[in-house]
Amino acid sequence: MLSRHGIRSLCCAAVTTAILGMSGVASAAEEVKIGFLVKQAEEPWFQTEWAFAEKAGKEHGFTVLKIAVPDGEKTLSAIDSLAANGAKGFVICPPDVSLGPAIVAKAKALGLKVMAVDDRFVDAKGNFMEDVPYLGMAAFEVGQKQGAAMATEARNRKWDEGGWKGTYAIINTYNELDTGKKRTDGSVKALEEAGLPKDHILFTAQKTLDVPGSMDATNSALPKLPGDAKNLIIGGMNDNTVLGGVRATASNGFSAKNVIGIGINGTDAIDELKKKESGFFGSMLPSPDKEGYNTALYMYKWVTEGVEPPKYTAMDDVTLITRANFQEVLTKIGLWK
Repeated sequence: MLSRHGIRSLCCAAVTTAILGMSGVASAAEEVKIGFLVKQAEEPWFQTEWAFAEKAGKEHGFTVLKIAVPDGEKTLSAIDSLAANGAKGFVICPPDVSLGPAIVAKAKALGLKVMAVDDRFVDAKGNFMEDVPYLGMAAFEVGQKQGAAMATEARNRKWDEGGWKGTYAIINTYNELDTGKKRTDGSVKALEEAGLPKDHILFTAQKTLDVPGSMDATNSALPKLPGDAKNLIIGGMNDNTVLGGVRATASNGFSAKNVIGIGINGTDAIDELKKKESGFFGSMLPSPDKEGYNTALYMYKWVTEGVEPPKYTAMDDVTLITRANFQEVLTKIGLWK
């Protein structure tokens, strides 16, 4: 028979074991998981966002669950998977912004927090879902930097001499998209502030947001240029809208040295920048590294400290990449393969 002392020792040992066991459970439960869902996982842009989201996780002690969501069905399935794997919330660049209401409803039903990056959710009426935290490009401000860069290069080529005589800008517009309108509005404002006369700026609407669409738009504008037009500045909301415009100028007899096209995005301009000569001068490259890191950290603080991210975080940090520096700049943030 056990003595009272023996029984007491066994009880203490049992309690100690139980406490240690509970401690192990608590430790396991302390692992914080967040999801990071992107629409085109194969794209270097999103690979970089993922890499820097994971960097934030390593530095701050949380796990990032990366999932590709190329369509609506896979998006909703991925949210179920995140909940099943113990995630507390997720960052997403959706395959379709109109999925916003469905994504929010699914997240709410599963008790997950959600934040959008790059592409902002819209509701059934096409309005931005401003109640969902979002981090993305500051469209007007980035457009201004694009316009300023084009004006600077034009001055470097002395195109501003004689009151910008012979120099004109063709701006390919897509005003149906709010982001697109803000970018081109910002670009034009910067060109005007640099001294380019308003009557030297031609606007031409695109029917589609691709290279053929911008070629068609620029081709329709070229005959409207006055006879003294020698130098052309080509603007648009992204790389493709400028690439098509530049190609239209080439097919209409303008030499590459008489054309300055600067896009926005960077990753769609790499092949063009590899060419020895082109009217496509460069592109305003945003910061996928910062966007991936910052959104992941925002979500981590939200699920652990209850600090909700700002409803709108505008990113206007862009770098002009040209033939002279694009490989070096892209290598630094993992976009050069």
